[in-house]
Amino acid sequence: MKPKNIILIAVISFFSLSTYAQSDVVDIILLSEDHTTFITTIKAAGLVSTLKKSGPYTIFAPTNEAFDKLPPKQLANLLNPENKATLASILSYHVIAGSLTETEIINKINVENGSFTLQTVNGQQLVATLKDNKIAITDTTGHTSLLTKTDINGKNGIIHVADTVLSPSN
Repeated sequence: MKPKNIILIAVISFFSLSTYAQSDVVDIILLSEDHTTFITTIKAAGLVSTLKKSGPYTIFAPTNEAFDKLPPKQLANLLNPENKATLASILSYHVIAGSLTETEIINKINVENGSFTLQTVNGQQLVATLKDNKIAITDTTGHTSLLTKTDINGKNGIIHVADTVLSPSN
């Protein structure tokens, strides 16, 4: 490959990464084919404008497959307009005020002797632990979600991909 082509590829890569980091967390999730259901739920709950604010936020973003694990008809029921508040509560349970990287979460787990309690923006707690060298997030109902991809940085926060939808109590 010619040196000019290598430089051109490097410049294009740099600007692509810079643009990505300048996007907010909602715009980043919008670009993910693995999070179309999450985007649908964020829109239905009326949380798009909230998550576009300055933050910072840490979002545990469930994949489409995570939503597929829900009991039949539960998602359709949550998407009904009369259940908007319940849906917003569930989604805000996946959001932490502040920006926490994978390394920061692991360090806090280690400092706290194996588990770290996170306060969500809906007022309830999640517990982070390590399971098979991955961060596991456990909700108040005992369900655990593994973070399958971490540290996706946006201008107003950070996204970690979760393999299970977390459920707050009540």
